[in-house]
This record gives sequence, C-alpha cells and structure tokens, in this order.
Amino acid sequence: MARLKVQQKKSAIGVKPQHRETLRSLGLKRIGDIVVKEDRPEIRGMVKAVDHLVTVEEVE
Repeated sequence: MARLKVQQKKSAIGVKPQHRETLRSLGLKRIGDIVVKEDRPEIRGMVKAVDHLVTVEEVE
C-alpha cells in the first residue's frame, strides 16, 4: 500500500483552531516535522484541509 510523507512547512500560529487540531492529529507539532502515514481517504482529507501548511509526497 502506498504511503504519504507529510511535512509541516508553515506555522500553525494564527490559523483556525480546526486546522491546528488537524495538524496535531496528523502528528505534526512544529515546522519541519515529517510523518509518514498510510494513504487512506481519511488521511487525504486531513491533508487537504491543511494543504496551505504542509507538503505531501508519495513514498513506497
């Protein structure tokens, strides 16, 4: 199964509380943090909600 590498690129300061909670749910705490998650619809939805704060790559 494919995996997604998600990296936080921008700060969560000043963003909506829902976006901040989404970052925490993904496991991102600070700028530069990287997490690798399974490519599932739930994860894709969370990434899409905070796409202005993160970068995403597919890894295998």
